[in-house]
Amino acid sequence: MAAAPVWSVDPRTGKQREQVAVEATAAEVDAAVRAAHGARDALADRAVRAALLRRAAEQLDGAGERIVEAADAETALGPGRLTGELARTTYQLRAFADLVEEGAFLDVRIDHADPALTPPRPDLRRYKIPLGVVAVYAASNFPLAFSVPGGDTASALAAGCPVVVKAHPDHPATSELSAALLRRAAAEVGVPEDVVGLVHGFDAGIELVRHPLIAAAGFTGSVRGGRALYDAAAARPHPIPFHGELGSLNPVVVTEAAAEERAEQIGTGLAGSMTLGTGQFCVKPGLVLAPRGPAGDRLERSLTEAVSNTEAGVLLDHRMRDAFVDGVRERAALPGVEAPVTPGAGGEHTVGAGFLTVPAARLADGGGAHDLLLEECFGPVTVLARYTDEAEIGAVLARLPGNLTATLQLGAAECAGEDGAADVSGDGTGRGAAGAGTGGDASGSGAGRGARLLAALTPLAGRVVVNGWPTGVAVAPAQHHGGPYPATTSTSTSVGGTAVERWLRPVAYQDTPPTLLPPELREDNPLRLPRRVDGRYEG
Repeated sequence: MAAAPVWSVDPRTGKQREQVAVEATAAEVDAAVRAAHGARDALADRAVRAALLRRAAEQLDGAGERIVEAADAETALGPGRLTGELARTTYQLRAFADLVEEGAFLDVRIDHADPALTPPRPDLRRYKIPLGVVAVYAASNFPLAFSVPGGDTASALAAGCPVVVKAHPDHPATSELSAALLRRAAAEVGVPEDVVGLVHGFDAGIELVRHPLIAAAGFTGSVRGGRALYDAAAARPHPIPFHGELGSLNPVVVTEAAAEERAEQIGTGLAGSMTLGTGQFCVKPGLVLAPRGPAGDRLERSLTEAVSNTEAGVLLDHRMRDAFVDGVRERAALPGVEAPVTPGAGGEHTVGAGFLTVPAARLADGGGAHDLLLEECFGPVTVLARYTDEAEIGAVLARLPGNLTATLQLGAAECAGEDGAADVSGDGTGRGAAGAGTGGDASGSGAGRGARLLAALTPLAGRVVVNGWPTGVAVAPAQHHGGPYPATTSTSTSVGGTAVERWLRPVAYQDTPPTLLPPELREDNPLRLPRRVDGRYEG
């Protein structure tokens, strides 16, 4: 049977543009993985890895016009958005190059032998080494920053791991172009092109995660797809780490004080955040707890006006469009749910933004049809849940699963923390901790409302935003893009410098003769690496 063709499709019309590839067979997946595995030694030198990452950024910048044109034709995300995403992608590659050169990510630790201790301590030297070939599953909504040249690929190469990327079917031509540029960069710095491989097709994605030479996987996509791959990774004879970003509701809590002070500003900001990129951001705020009463009414009116003025947009593909239209229709039909601005089909190929309202008490009870409102709906829609008191906020938050983000809109006095502060560490369990800080104290008497709510949100998310909006994930060393399940399947981040840690494992050498030690662990530190020696940091 002939391999199925892979077509580039215009989401603005639903028509096929061109055939760009064919779906990979099991034999072709095997060949790509084995080629990548055979090229791994070429990434052993950190200087080579840094050069590869920088040259990849240069190649992408040089082909920027072609990349943006190809990505816009396949995603309808627009040249402005895609130009910014390309800049983010190349910045990310260069940031990982800097990280590789610095070397702190190797986490070098040396503890000299001390026979006087009880028990005696041997000489121990520890650092981190690459896992091996990484499978990367490209995202639909970020054809660059979370796809072929994106953060999973950049961090894996920085760690010294070759990659084989499973292209997303929504942007195969962009994937082919990006992969060709990365492979060209590899050749130009003297590295085998096979350090970056690309395969297409659903079956190829399954074959990839099951391949015995794949050492880890990174995924950005749906809960259903990510969980299937996660289960496959765990069911292997030798299970592998699977770092998946699956889904997130990204709750927002607006206090009454915040609404009284700036209801119109919050409504406008919420509209901009939930409709950004036609609501196709993984950190889109999908549930907003806002107060009943005049201040909450002002916020709702502001949101109504701003969303009503939002033009219809195109989703990434017609399957997503159909799921959005069906999803909002089902949610809007629930008892007690109203639609001040009706979301749904905006035309034959477009969708219109909107929002739903519901009494928060409907969500606090649980176990019924309204639980659907606590699930992510991909597209330009959010749910405004109107609460009566702080206890009702806590009851809703206690029912939420894990999220990438949680946002808190506070009044000025609540930000000042004049009534005391609470312990925001939570108990690490996610659901149970969410209600602890509401309707009472978060960690003891005297805690102010702002601190209590911050304590309630912290166990729910990997990033907590105060008086801002979650859309926009800065690439920075302190960034964390992850969260409790189902937001992600692990505790790591896919954005920021520490994303490299996903593709490394520690190894310790005990009483090893100096001549046999890797240079990273030698006493004279020939590579001039930051390290910790006998408990003291040496920069």
